[in-house]
Amino acid sequence: PVARLEPVFVGGVTVSNATLHNADEIERLGVQVGDTVVVRRAGDVIPQIVSVVEGNTSGSSPERAPIIFPDQCPACGSDVAREEGEAVIRCIGGMACSAQLKAVIRHFASRKAMDIEGLGDKLIDQLVDDGLVGSVADIFRLSQPQLAALDRMGDKSSENLLASIDQSRSTTLPKFIYALGIREVGEATARALANHFLELDALLAAPTDELEGVDDVGPIVARHIRGFASDNRNKQVVGDLLALGVNWPPVNVASSEGPLAGTIWVVTGKLESMTRGDAEQRLRSLGAKTASSVSAKTSSVLAGPGAGSKRKKAEELGISIVDEAEWLAMLEEME
Repeated sequence: PVARLEPVFVGGVTVSNATLHNADEIERLGVQVGDTVVVRRAGDVIPQIVSVVEGNTSGSSPERAPIIFPDQCPACGSDVAREEGEAVIRCIGGMACSAQLKAVIRHFASRKAMDIEGLGDKLIDQLVDDGLVGSVADIFRLSQPQLAALDRMGDKSSENLLASIDQSRSTTLPKFIYALGIREVGEATARALANHFLELDALLAAPTDELEGVDDVGPIVARHIRGFASDNRNKQVVGDLLALGVNWPPVNVASSEGPLAGTIWVVTGKLESMTRGDAEQRLRSLGAKTASSVSAKTSSVLAGPGAGSKRKKAEELGISIVDEAEWLAMLEEME
């Protein structure tokens, strides 16, 4: 939920919206419509409400009114529910909900997932609203005439998109696992799962206790993976994707014998000689583990231009920071 505010100058910018996080936070603050509130920019970035000014309401809305959450999804009309132990209220409509389906497709097509260039938000909206795509597998069933008939799409644009879709069929197992959009499974967890199970079938058949034995996987993540794997609709979509030609090479597990074995690296910023993904792959081939965030366990940070908060945190923790020139020299020595 987002609070709409009368514009106010905070931390150098004019703020008219502030996050309320979730129903628990609203209850904790005791905030209602019409209240005068104290606002700050958390981390000097995100506007958030800190507290309610007692006894004050805005002049334009003198009557306080409680914030009421919907009991039905505004996109599809399905009931909404809140899982035990969670603060978030979710639509239970699944892929029958157009809003959820669009979000799933956006994630699936994103650069770090299947990397389908040209499949943007407006086009995804059209494909779902026109009934051309009912699951991510339907992306691989699209034809040139179907695409060319859409708004702002002609022969050339549709041909380019189809070429990008076709190219995305060749991926990696970590990227495919990440693309499936399993809750709480980010890039690092997807990579850990791929390295542990090596095969998709083994992952989807794994019991909860085995899943919890994987790096980065705790009880909650294991529960989400089992929930995804046991859903018949998900089984159908995964089967369709494989039947439609999505494939990947055997998983190349990081060597435990390499010169960087036992180290954990984080790659950040823009590199000139290779992508961050390529750099991470090189690190793993040399025995290192890679992570998406800096912590006390991090051994080194490979930082290109534009490295921001991760570099700063590494400096604060006294972690070794390696620039690209040093990294390339290290590669030459090790190879």
